[in-house]
Amino acid sequence: MNKHIKGFYQSIGLPRLIILLFFIVVLFGAAFYDMDVVALMSNVLRRWGMYGILVLAMVPSIQCGIGPNFGVSLGIVCGLFGSLVAIELDIANLSIFAGNQTLGAWMSLLFAVVLSAVIAWFVGMGYGVLLNRVKGSEMTVSTYVGFSVIAFMNILWVTLPFGSGDIKWPIGGEGARNTISLAGSFSEIMNKTGSFTIGDPETGLFVPTGLLLFFFLFCFLMYLFLKSRTGIAMSAAGANPSFATASGIHVNKMRIIGTALSTSLGAVGIITYAQAFGFLQMYNAPLMMGFACVAAVLIGGASTTRARISHVIIGTFLFQGLLVVALPVANKVLVGTDLSDIMRMIISNGIILYALTKAKGGAANEE
Repeated sequence: MNKHIKGFYQSIGLPRLIILLFFIVVLFGAAFYDMDVVALMSNVLRRWGMYGILVLAMVPSIQCGIGPNFGVSLGIVCGLFGSLVAIELDIANLSIFAGNQTLGAWMSLLFAVVLSAVIAWFVGMGYGVLLNRVKGSEMTVSTYVGFSVIAFMNILWVTLPFGSGDIKWPIGGEGARNTISLAGSFSEIMNKTGSFTIGDPETGLFVPTGLLLFFFLFCFLMYLFLKSRTGIAMSAAGANPSFATASGIHVNKMRIIGTALSTSLGAVGIITYAQAFGFLQMYNAPLMMGFACVAAVLIGGASTTRARISHVIIGTFLFQGLLVVALPVANKVLVGTDLSDIMRMIISNGIILYALTKAKGGAANEE
């Protein structure tokens, strides 16, 4: 019996077990403090879908051997750029979509997704070449790359000659605002498509069907890719480069493919995230998003060397659920405080630190 319990514990993992139990406890805590648990769970479902593809971007990077992609900011800025182009061209309000606002919004969204993904693919290929030159230090280099690209893009956001009134500053000058509304393009279009409410229309559990289906679609596509010949070769290159090379697999090429795919998913992910909020957050807003994505996939059961789709689905739900439910409860317990940002950093960075120390220990044991 003890062997079965030990096996179950090892399969679950300490961080995921702690987060799961804590999530259950805080749900009861929310009910105890007469908080609107249904509204909180509606928010959990929304954030599950809006963060999901960003977390999914970790899978190809881990599988190809570069580890968690702390440089996913490269993809994020590509997604922001694609969204700005869609707004600048006013895709949602083209004459061919006259009278059909929903179709216009979806076309604007898909235009931004395709454009961003293509740009991010080529950017990711260059990023992959860089990571191939720094093997063994990918996570450190990717972190610096992520921070550096945000700083560089801040200069471009200020100087690019945008003409749309939704993008540029309202009084004089060029460049993009800090926060850009998507109300005239594709704000919440996924959230509203096919959505329904369980229970009372005003106070029931809101299910953003379109948003969740979009997330699950990309999970399914990633699953199919990992089962394909290229996906299997990529995973083999990440798991055992020497064996993969002996089998005729071009390891560096597979690492570039994994990095480019991760970057493209980051671009799609930030667009999904932004439409769920209803606005784009520019400049330094995406700076730490990579850390939250890494923490979520690790909570789901992934390691720095292996990741599955189930780790993304479970990890995103647990991580976002914890942030949505636990932080308001903590603020209720400690009256007069606001622990949101502090707790968010402790949770995400603590999980990452735990995973990295386990990876270090594993490497040492193998030696």
